[in-house]
Amino acid sequence: MKSQRLYYTIPFMCRMLNVSPSGYYAWLNRKPSRHAIEELRLEIEIKAAHRRTRGTFGPERLQKYLLSYGIKVGICRIRRLRKALGIRCKQIRKYKATTDSHHTLPISDNLLKQNFEVSSPNKVWVSDITYIPTDEGWLYLSAHKDLFNGEVVGYALGNRITKGLVIQSLLMAVRTKRPEPGLIHHSDRGSQFCSYEYQGLLNQFNMIPSMSRKGNCL
Repeated sequence: MKSQRLYYTIPFMCRMLNVSPSGYYAWLNRKPSRHAIEELRLEIEIKAAHRRTRGTFGPERLQKYLLSYGIKVGICRIRRLRKALGIRCKQIRKYKATTDSHHTLPISDNLLKQNFEVSSPNKVWVSDITYIPTDEGWLYLSAHKDLFNGEVVGYALGNRITKGLVIQSLLMAVRTKRPEPGLIHHSDRGSQFCSYEYQGLLNQFNMIPSMSRKGNCL
């Protein structure tokens, strides 16, 4: 009746719908119930949280997220309100490739051959690239780790996977530890590690390159 009042008179609609005019005006002037107000507030909070989390949180994670802001709400209620609002969780890729091994650059033999036991520090370093999701996109991390004790001896962050990223990490490691000649440098066969510039630095620092087919050296 409220939406049609510009087209039909109230008395006419009351007769057609068999309701009294006093009942209609009482409903029209009635304040929203406590439950209705709470539902509206939760809808606003859920929509705001959905935007802040880039639409990647399902009901369970969204419940914990809201609780961290002091908003306690049941999981069934969240599901119902999300459905009513047409909110769905975005599907994100679980894995993002960081290694491009399809290239014509020279590769080195695998000197470690799955033997990860090292007797002292600065004898074997392993290096790899991983990625970190952020609100502004992917952030890439290149790091060098001492296989003896697991210490990260060098690292670099950037928004692109380039040979410059792994070079920065290597230079930091060399400045920090100043290893003796003959250190084994182990990585995957990615184009960043196989680049002529990177291999030239390994040769300059008297390091022995070692490469495996698979990544995840860290």
